[in-house]
Parts: sequence; structure tokens; C-alpha cells
Amino acid sequence: MLGKFTGTKTIDWVVFSVYLTLVVFGVLMIYASTYIEYEKYGFMRSSVGRQLIWMAISAVAFGVILTLDWKVWQLLAYPLYTITLILLLGVPFFGTEIHGNRSWYIIGGMSLQPSEFAKVGTAMAMAAFLSTPSTNLKSFRSQFIAFGMLLMPMALILVQGDLGSAIVFVSFFIAMYREGLSPNYYLAAFTILTILLLGLIFDPVIVSILILSIGLWYLTSLYKESTQLKRMVAVLGLAAVVAWYFELGLYSLATLGGVYLLWGLIYASRKGVREVGTAAIAIALGVGMCFSANYAVFKVLKPHQADRILVWLKPESCADCKSMYNFMQSKTAITSGGFLGKGFLQGSMTRYSYVPEQPTDFIFCTVGEEQGFIGALGIVALFLVLMLRLTIIAERQRSNFARVYTYCFVGILFIHFFINIGMTIGVTPMIGIPLPFISRGGSSLLAFSAMMGIVLKMDRDRYRL
Repeated sequence: MLGKFTGTKTIDWVVFSVYLTLVVFGVLMIYASTYIEYEKYGFMRSSVGRQLIWMAISAVAFGVILTLDWKVWQLLAYPLYTITLILLLGVPFFGTEIHGNRSWYIIGGMSLQPSEFAKVGTAMAMAAFLSTPSTNLKSFRSQFIAFGMLLMPMALILVQGDLGSAIVFVSFFIAMYREGLSPNYYLAAFTILTILLLGLIFDPVIVSILILSIGLWYLTSLYKESTQLKRMVAVLGLAAVVAWYFELGLYSLATLGGVYLLWGLIYASRKGVREVGTAAIAIALGVGMCFSANYAVFKVLKPHQADRILVWLKPESCADCKSMYNFMQSKTAITSGGFLGKGFLQGSMTRYSYVPEQPTDFIFCTVGEEQGFIGALGIVALFLVLMLRLTIIAERQRSNFARVYTYCFVGILFIHFFINIGMTIGVTPMIGIPLPFISRGGSSLLAFSAMMGIVLKMDRDRYRL
């Protein structure tokens, strides 16, 4: 009778099996990276002991969630979101500083990180809002509300100095894209990010010359017979690059700007000003971002955050940075494992703590050193299977709330997975976020286990509307 009523008898065993495998494997890797402190301080005061306690708490929470009607989460979505915002708001005043960031509450000797639970609350609130019939992400009103729901927790987390956790909230744009948000936002974000990165990697003058050349090229393409004009733009751009090479970059930039202004006035007098004005605004913003990128990194971010970005983009300029040391030790630990690894508890880089924060942010180094390429590939494969299966689960939901919530969870998992593993091998900057289910951290394990339990419960009861 239960199978006929709910459409399925049990939870999705593929997802549950992968989840359980990752959690158990995580405990083993935490023990491998901290077993010396286990021998020194005993079980209760060791990292693996505390993680096992959190594992038990997470298991209880997981079980309780499976017994509840999933609709309770839809009803409590906004209240839970509000509670997480209040918790985030209180951290700067009542929180405890750990590793330079005031991001935790200490309750009964246990540390709780509200930013981890804010992901759960925001996912619920976003699912509740996007599943409302009146919500249309093509309208400005709906976009404004959705963006505001993301910006509030992001801003409160940034006040704590936790840039990594704030970036995770960008993952909700995956769910919003599925629900109809215009691709133009993603194209604009990609363009802005590209300009900022180019402004950090190269001389802002040469990047600005490139932007102006593209703008001139666009303007000439508006003419029917523009082949000769495009050739002129190409010559101007080449001349500007040569001038930059001989340290006359600002003069070439001013020249190109003057040519664009003259050309724009001529075109505007003949055809109209709309295209010229749009291109001029885009170029001005692009050039402004180019020159402001370095200012933002060195004046707005904290020194250690700026170092992490420079290590990623310009490692040759950071030979003496602490972040460079972390990066080199991370790569050394991973590559030293070879194809099959050194074996469990046999990693020398792990044993002697050469890699800072190895049980948390750099837990993947332990995997690479002790389990080798095969072990690292296995973990990557498990995460890919998990995210693919969750995407399938999202698409088969009959409830819009369940679909959006599952996509929010997939997005959060993906950002954590991509950035954490990416930063250990140099693909992404070191911003410090845990690898789900594997890294040490009770708040992270409890939050991800709760999200997993909610998804599995909604999927099991997907025919109960």
C-alpha cells in the first residue's frame, strides 16, 4: 500500500550509498591526517573523535528528517531563512574568532558555523519563492526579490571575513537558470569576470586597448561597407600595442579613445545615438573595471586573500608568500602519491603536517598522497555520480518546490566540490571552503546531511501531493 501511495517504497539507494561512502571515507581521511593528535590527546579531544560525534548527530538528524512530512520544510522555509539571517547578524557581536575570522558560536564546548546553516535556509526560501505561481524570473520584481534573498546572507557572511562561504551562494544561480532567468545575466557575469582577471594578469592599459579596439570594431560593423574600416581598426589596434610596448601605452589609449569619440559622433549624426551610447557605456565600464581590479584586490581584500589570488594568477610574484607555501605543499602532497598512493597512514606529508589546514580545506591532499591517482579519481567519480543522480531526481519531481530545492543543493555541492579540489591543484584560488562530507567540520557535515535527507525524503514521497 505504501508503494502505491507514494510511488516508491524506499529512498534512492544510489544517492544514499554514495553519501554514506563519502562520510565514512571522510572520517578515515581525517584520522589519517590527525592520528598523531588522537594518540596524544585521546579520542574525545581529537579531530576524528569530534567528527564521529558530529557524524552521530548528523545521522540522528537525517533519520528525523526522513520521518517528517516533507511539506513541513515548505511551510517553514521563510521562518528558517529568517532565523539563519538572525544568527548571521549576531556573529560579529556574540561569535568567537577562530583562525582570524569571527564566524562561529561556541555552545557547550562545540563550535557552530551559522554560514553553513544559512545555505540550508536560503535553499528553502529560494525554493519556496521560485515555486510560487506568481514568481516569474523574467520580471524585474521577481529578479529583485530573488537577488535580494541571496545578497542578504552573502553580505552578512562577508562582514565576518569569510569570502569562501559567501562565494558559495553564487551557486543558487544554477537553480535560477533552470527556472527561467535570462542567460544574459550569465553572459554579463562571465564578461565582467574575464575583464577583471585580465586586468589582474596583464597591464590594464593593454587590456583597455583591447576593449577599445573591440568597441571600434563593433561600431564599424554597423556600416554596410565596413571591410576597409575594420582594416583601419586593426591597424590602429596594432599601433596601440606597439606604442604600449615602447611604454607609450597611455598615449595610445588616449588616441584610440579619441578615434572612438570622433567615429561615434560621425555615426550618431548619420544613424542615431543608441548603438553608440550603448557601446560607449560598455567600453567605459570595461576600462574602469580593468583599472579598478588591482585596487579592489590590494585595498579592499585582506592581505592573505590578496595573496591567494596572486598565487593563483601570478605565482612568480609570490615566491615568499605564505599562500605560495601552502599551494606548493598541496601540489607536492598530491603528486607524491603517484598512481596507487603510499597507503593508509603512510603519507609523510600528511603525517608531519606539511600541508596547513589539511583536515579541512586541504583534505584532498591526504586522498592524493595516501590513495594516489586512483583514490583521487574515485572521489571525483563519486561526486560526479552524486550530482548527476541528484539532477535526475530534481527533474522527476512533481512538486516545483522539491525540484528547485534539489537544484539548489546540487549547485551548492558543485561549487564546494569544484573550488575545494580546484584550489588543491591550482585551478582555482585558495578561498577556503570544505569538501562536502569529507572535510573535518561538524557544522558542514550536519548541514549537508540535513540537505541530503530533505532531498531524499521529498523524492521518496514525490507522488504524495
